[in-house]
Amino acid sequence: MSVQTRVVTEDEADIRLDRWFRRHFPSVTQGAIQKFCRTGQVRVDGKRAEAATRLASGQAVRVPPIPAAPEPAPRFAMRLDAGAQAELEAMVLYRDDHLIVLNKPPGLPVQGGPGITRHLDAMLGGLSFGAGRPRLVHRLDRDTSGVLVLARTPGSAAKLAAAFRSRAVEKIYWAVVAGRPVPVEGRIDLPLVRIGGARGERTMPAERDDPEAARAITDYRTLDNAAQKLAWLELRPLTGRTHQLRVHCVALGAPILGDVKYAEPDQNDAGSALVAGLSDRLHLHARALRLPHPAGGTVMVEASLPPHMRETFQTLGFVAQAARAPQRSR
Repeated sequence: MSVQTRVVTEDEADIRLDRWFRRHFPSVTQGAIQKFCRTGQVRVDGKRAEAATRLASGQAVRVPPIPAAPEPAPRFAMRLDAGAQAELEAMVLYRDDHLIVLNKPPGLPVQGGPGITRHLDAMLGGLSFGAGRPRLVHRLDRDTSGVLVLARTPGSAAKLAAAFRSRAVEKIYWAVVAGRPVPVEGRIDLPLVRIGGARGERTMPAERDDPEAARAITDYRTLDNAAQKLAWLELRPLTGRTHQLRVHCVALGAPILGDVKYAEPDQNDAGSALVAGLSDRLHLHARALRLPHPAGGTVMVEASLPPHMRETFQTLGFVAQAARAPQRSR
């Protein structure tokens, strides 16, 4: 293969050079890309560029000779029957040329892992709607329901991922917890650290001087309570650590209902024992997201509660407003 020049398309704007390179030439390793940049074999608009350089629409990328390589193995994808396809499409809350927003049901993993063969990432081909396969830009835990954003183009994926990294996305979660926090609203500023390995990993509170710890901040507000024993919380994470909300609620003395992984031994099943008939599923729901739209302005999307949380709300007398229609401001 000889030297060639490729122009960055509009939907590739804001992608890192190394990621742009891997999309076009998936057989080339990250190490090879960095060497190309270091030796000046890859150039952007005739100038040397680092692997982390963000590209702009219309820029010309010089690509050095690359040996031919076998086609990569196709990405794992589930074959969806008509019923599964209809269920997938029913998750869609909002869609335009740049992004798709879903209401993910509880129990559906976002990505695969040991022993997981059915997951959302494998189903995304069913949400192409005549365009390319959408891409994940953030995650929700398997048992957490609610708003999940997908990007429809590489450029949108880069911009949305950057928005999540920079905390430009406003996230609102609802949870039902065992206990009533005191004070009833406030901020949890508690660093967290991941311990253990592989499938046994856990997130735990850490000392502020722990070099392995990451700062984690959550604002919370009590929206209602039932006999001072159970409460409905609004949670606004200002950082995005793994299992942050679950661990922060335990630190408040109010573990999320159904959270057998993190509740303290004397708190396990506390909520279910108080009111007969409450579901033992995790009561954590990504209620809303407000985020910068890749094409400008913002978009706000709310997701309805999953069935088990609706039933718990009805049992406890909590009254939640219906999810509002998606709103985009330009």
